[in-house]
Amino acid sequence: MSETVATRAGMPELAATQPVARGFRRWWKDPWRKPRFLEALTWAYLAWSIVPVAIAVLLSFNAGRSNTTFQTFGLRWWFDDPDGESLFQDEALRTALTQTLKLSVITMLIAVPLGVSFALGLDRWRGRGSGPANFLMLLTFVLPEIILGVAMLLVVRFLLTFVHLGTTAQVLGLVTFQISYPVIIVRARLLSIGKEYEEAAMDLGAPPRQAIRRVLLPLLYPAIFASFAIVFADTIDNFVTVRYLSGPASSEPLSLKIYTVARGAATPAVNAAATFMLGSSTVAIALGYIAYRYLSRGQRAGVQEFTAQV
Repeated sequence: MSETVATRAGMPELAATQPVARGFRRWWKDPWRKPRFLEALTWAYLAWSIVPVAIAVLLSFNAGRSNTTFQTFGLRWWFDDPDGESLFQDEALRTALTQTLKLSVITMLIAVPLGVSFALGLDRWRGRGSGPANFLMLLTFVLPEIILGVAMLLVVRFLLTFVHLGTTAQVLGLVTFQISYPVIIVRARLLSIGKEYEEAAMDLGAPPRQAIRRVLLPLLYPAIFASFAIVFADTIDNFVTVRYLSGPASSEPLSLKIYTVARGAATPAVNAAATFMLGSSTVAIALGYIAYRYLSRGQRAGVQEFTAQV
């Protein structure tokens, strides 16, 4: 007897009435078939996204001046250009690189502590107005960045007139934009760990402030490290906010410098600058992920050991 759908499903009494289709129809109607089409679509999307970036990275190690044809491998556009136009030789690119790292580090050090504090406050706020406060905190996360950049420019020009365009205004705008990330990440962590540990510490006599500092914050370390990594990686390639709030040429970050130079006769030094930004963001995300996994695994092991002892 030929194989049927009913036989495969464990119902031999229907085998004679539901014959299995052959060839393509049989493959198409098989609910357990491998998702070949979705797999091919996924690989096509990854290739479409990664291949242009890989080409730009490859050209940053081109020893020739061509920005379209790879000739030989070299570090000319990183350190050793005879005309001094490489990433670390050109004064304008070096200044933009320094400004980018400075903005990223300062924004990270300000936005993450503020975001952690706001997350704790919003998590404990149960009174009237907590809903609108949560919405306003997340507004910068969904608001188009160009609107935020224009709004911050108007605020600096007409309200906060003592803040000059440049590094200070850029940090102010970036912190406003980036603060939503630690709030979301830390609040998700708060929901996953619950309030039992903090309540147990207060039951044992710890004041609320000490319970937060010695019990809750160590449990939040994975989320805090992840917030540091995400804020740094997202700030290092920010373009819109820093473009509207930039002042003198010394306050232009690397993203703005790449945009300006690429519109003209660009050399592979632009690819080197873009590769540096990509590598910095990737390293920051990787370190944050490793720290998150390591701290989370250590906390889980500690909880299991404590439970076994009890």
